Amino acid sequence: MSLPEQEAAYTEFSEQIFAVYTGGGSPRHLHFTLAFAEAELCAVSQYAGGRASPCVEKALSLVRHLLDGVKTQVPPLSSIPSKDEKKDDTPADALLMRWTGNLSDFVEMVYGLDSLKCINGGETGVTELLLGFGKLFGLKLKDKQCYNAYADIKRRKSDSRTYFFDKAAEKLNRRMQEDEERERMRKR
Repeated sequence: MSLPEQEAAYTEFSEQIFAVYTGGGSPRHLHFTLAFAEAELCAVSQYAGGRASPCVEKALSLVRHLLDGVKTQVPPLSSIPSKDEKKDDTPADALLMRWTGNLSDFVEMVYGLDSLKCINGGETGVTELLLGFGKLFGLKLKDKQCYNAYADIKRRKSDSRTYFFDKAAEKLNRRMQEDEERERMRKR
């Protein structure tokens, strides 16, 4: 296969992989698809005597990078109910939302909402909030992970330790200013 043909094949492959990645399918399906693609690309690389073309290496690197991002979103297989266990009653057409930020941002958001006491009148504890939002976003978190992330947030040295909320406030204010500017431009 010529280099231009390989590059065209890589472009088509990467477009298909991104379509699957951004298609909103279940994290398990996405993980399986990416793992399968990785195995196939490894086989191609080994078939070529360990010296695969740069396009195959790029494709393998892309798949591995995407897999790393998905691994934190896929619950362990032990969470799949057996035939005897009650299955999750989430409707099949329910909107699947995935947390794509980092763990520190997630923990900061949950602790911030807990501090504001704006969920269930402040009666819900931080552990319940972590579990609830974790389930909403498809995360399987251990208490220790969350506590360690919170401890890291508390150890931040700058004037404001709430990086996530600071960034969110800045971006939301900028968005509102841009919306107002667009409205003014339309009225002219």
